[in-house]
Amino acid sequence: MARIKRGVTKHKRHKKVLKQTKGHQGVRHRLYRPARESLLHALQYSYDHRRKKKGDMRRLWNVRINAAARANGTSYSKFIHGLTLGGITINRKMLADLAIRDPDAFGKLVEQSNSHLEPAA
Repeated sequence: MARIKRGVTKHKRHKKVLKQTKGHQGVRHRLYRPARESLLHALQYSYDHRRKKKGDMRRLWNVRINAAARANGTSYSKFIHGLTLGGITINRKMLADLAIRDPDAFGKLVEQSNSHLEPAA
């Protein structure tokens, strides 16, 4: 049986890892073994944080909606509750965008929300 020499394959694999770890500090981008470990951690962090980013964005939208709602004389929870009672289904991303880009339209939404909260006399 012929002997398998894998110099070319090994070199190619090592170069690929070292290329991916460009920008890492110290030996983490110069030597193969630490670079491979660094790359595995980096890939895991990027995977985890892609999921974490969704929660971060929702928190940011909530903060923006709350700030705009308070500027219009109500709180975030009362505003959202009023929208729910009124059957107004706008997601938080759009509400936050409205709060920043079109405060007048957001003010009208706050009025509608408040009208559904107040008991009928």
